[in-house]
Amino acid sequence: MLAIKGFLHVAAASELFPGRVRYAAAAIALALATAAAAQTATDQAQAPEQGSASALKLPENPQLFGTAMPSVVKATAMVNGEVITQTDVEQRLALLAVANEGKLAADQMDQLRQQVLRNLIDEALQIQAAKASEISVTEKDIDRTLQRVAGNAKMTPEQMAEYLKENGSSIRSIRRQIHGEIAWRRLQQAKIESSVSVGDEEVKDVLQRLNAAKGTEEYRVGEIFIAATSATMPQATANANKVLEALRGGGSFAGYARQFSEASTAAVGGDLGWVRPEQLPTPIAAALRNMAPGEVSKPIAVPGGLSIIAVQDTRKILTADPRNAVLSLKQVSITFPKGTTREAAEAQVTRFADAARNVGGCGGADKIAADFNGEMVQSDSIRLRELPLALQEIMLPMQVGQATRPFGSIEEGVRILVICGRDEADPTAPTFEQVFDQLSEERVNLRARRYLRDLRRDAVIEYR
Repeated sequence: MLAIKGFLHVAAASELFPGRVRYAAAAIALALATAAAAQTATDQAQAPEQGSASALKLPENPQLFGTAMPSVVKATAMVNGEVITQTDVEQRLALLAVANEGKLAADQMDQLRQQVLRNLIDEALQIQAAKASEISVTEKDIDRTLQRVAGNAKMTPEQMAEYLKENGSSIRSIRRQIHGEIAWRRLQQAKIESSVSVGDEEVKDVLQRLNAAKGTEEYRVGEIFIAATSATMPQATANANKVLEALRGGGSFAGYARQFSEASTAAVGGDLGWVRPEQLPTPIAAALRNMAPGEVSKPIAVPGGLSIIAVQDTRKILTADPRNAVLSLKQVSITFPKGTTREAAEAQVTRFADAARNVGGCGGADKIAADFNGEMVQSDSIRLRELPLALQEIMLPMQVGQATRPFGSIEEGVRILVICGRDEADPTAPTFEQVFDQLSEERVNLRARRYLRDLRRDAVIEYR
């Protein structure tokens, strides 16, 4: 399956690029589904999963020491009386591993466990705070979100449950995460959003500065923020470097942001949206101006801690950009039955490529799908810049009615895209309402971060 850069674009892209779906897509889709729908749920029973005895490498005749342990699961931590077990930690850690296709360094596992535990503590505090404010979360709320998450991964909830179990996690763990995100989102709506105000003059000032900045560079940025004081800075720096090493080893930036970032944007994979350097702290702005799309920075010292930033895309403000074109596409994909030899598959791909060159317009896509016993999917309103960079370069000069060369793999399927429509975007300034909404969201995020800090400060947390 092609890796699609850009956290916010995965839901749309997953419809366009079906195939063998790894859990990374589902993990990303989870944040989209919960943030957009703001669904919620009540407490659920937590039954630990059984592990594989063979993985323990147990001796045949063990010698026993000490007294017998009670037949209960010991808590790793208790948060205001609520138990977080080692099973909870391991299953959530397994979610992170699956989201990164198993690419977790062995020498970082202890540190990862500590961070996952901190995340679970925050999650418990968020759910508890929502309950205290009489914000309910129902099982149906969680079920609806889980259905969307599984759907984005081309699975049923039952299939996802089995898949997670096979990889050391459980459906219970992901349901708990959904519960926490829904509860926190609803709590923000009730406690924070209603009290945030943005003045008309502020919005007008932003619009004036935006028009004055026409033609300047703007960046789509992701951030992983690790809080630190002067006393904890050495440990925070070591943690940040380990995260950076994992990212450079192929780890998902959105996945690590969700698990490690202590900013309120963690729930959306660290996505800061489109920003100009001058909108960011000076150290980040300086680094940003020297980065290209796809690059990840070293840890940057900022007020309150360290930030790792990733540049996902760039554009010029209020300037026409062909990559902003909105496309209507048809995708034709073919797969190869098990046992097909590589020679036979490659011969079919050659015929598929010849058919694509002579597609005869968008209507010809249906005929190609029928001739090759393939699957045809149509998707409208896809921005060209939302596609993988390699496809953007291929499709920039293409005209309506043309098809791409086949792409994919013999193992997971080969596909083509046919352009059925292309609407160039108008590079006009955002509306008053759009600027108003952005300013409101920024203030909500700041207050949410402070609110969570206060919850941590007032919590009674016991470690076992």
